[in-house]
Amino acid sequence: MYTIKELYDLDHTLAKDYLSQFTYPWEALKGIKDLILAIGPTLGDDYEEREEHVWVHKTAKVFPSAYLGAPCIIGPGTEVRHCAFIRGSALVGADCVVGNSVELKNVILFDHVQTPHYNYVGDSILGHYSHMGAGSITSNVKADKKLVVIKDGEDTFETGIKKFGAMLGDHVEVGCNAVLNPGTVIGRHSNVYPTSCVRGVVPEHSIWKNTGVVIRKEERD
Repeated sequence: MYTIKELYDLDHTLAKDYLSQFTYPWEALKGIKDLILAIGPTLGDDYEEREEHVWVHKTAKVFPSAYLGAPCIIGPGTEVRHCAFIRGSALVGADCVVGNSVELKNVILFDHVQTPHYNYVGDSILGHYSHMGAGSITSNVKADKKLVVIKDGEDTFETGIKKFGAMLGDHVEVGCNAVLNPGTVIGRHSNVYPTSCVRGVVPEHSIWKNTGVVIRKEERD
């Protein structure tokens, strides 16, 4: 459940060919900036280069108070709302919402991703139709500054990288004010309760409760 194929439908991102090179999604984090710089000049007339290395689709809506840092790509139909802060190295897909006071840094947002209210998303990849509730964030550096290790029960996976927020599979729902700790991986169609502190791997079609208990959705039914 860690692999790109298990987490994402690559037909819903401009990063399809790039991500296809890797087995695990966090392997792609270091190259997001170079990816955007390579894709940007090829986007065609439907995109405007509003500043150097800042490409915005003509149908996207960017509010005047939003900041778009280079390099970044803002896809068709996407809305970047008041005081959003895109620090750079952000590939934002089609029909996304980057909301009020949201900060993005070194991320890939697939199509139809919503980060609508007071979210921080850094060094992360958010899958098709994933949604982060108000105030939910990805924490991307450990307090001890050591390399991030993914924990799945008794098993561990050494990533070899220092900055790693969260990998959200397609159709993931994260509740309000949840914190996704460094190295969090959430499988497709899973939910996280509001105010949760999430660490490690959440299997697909599961629910992370704010007590840290994980149940399968069919168990709930």
